[in-house]
Amino acid sequence: MLLALDTASRTLSLALHDGNRICAEMSWNTRNQHTVELLPAMRQLMDRAEVSSADLTALAVSQGPGSFNGLRIGFSMAKGLALARNLPLITIPTLDIVAAAQPHFGGTLVAVIQVGRGRICRGSYRWSAGTWQSQNSLEIVSWQTLLDDVQSETMISGEIDTEAYVQIEGAIKAGVPIQLASPAFALRRAGFLAQIAWERWSEGASADARSAVPLYLHQPGVAHP
Repeated sequence: MLLALDTASRTLSLALHDGNRICAEMSWNTRNQHTVELLPAMRQLMDRAEVSSADLTALAVSQGPGSFNGLRIGFSMAKGLALARNLPLITIPTLDIVAAAQPHFGGTLVAVIQVGRGRICRGSYRWSAGTWQSQNSLEIVSWQTLLDDVQSETMISGEIDTEAYVQIEGAIKAGVPIQLASPAFALRRAGFLAQIAWERWSEGASADARSAVPLYLHQPGVAHP
């Protein structure tokens, strides 16, 4: 049984995956109460699925980018459990989780997560071999910069606030070739984190809890572990 934790932003999500199916999942928005809310939610999820910590065989965590405190809390919990029980820990880039939820689209997929002060972290993806492939283009930008950069058919998915919706709608009316993912597909869900983690772990991805580190973006275009 794999337990997946995503605490990379104000969207918190947890899921349990048994290798064949998602056994339980929950997602909610928090007002930066990660520390207070995470452990009780984990207990509730596991109780509902009738799973105990002794049943866990692996853990997965959203690697980032994301908020410093959110990632720190998620990694502390995941690494603590993994090291205490000698379990593998698989880290998955946050925007890969967003991308995994999207159906096939013929253009570019831009996945986003809010990083504060009206800025977002964006990552570009192209469809290949039946899945979304990252173009390794993580950047912290303003919404206006993202919209100005669109040159061809583009789908935007992830965390979009009210002000950003107004900007995007204005760009669409001006003829910018943008589509928005539906709210259901745009929600970053731990079920997809669990699914990706299980697949990559099965394919031999690194799962050493001791070496697992968050991915932070401190300045545009520069990633730091």
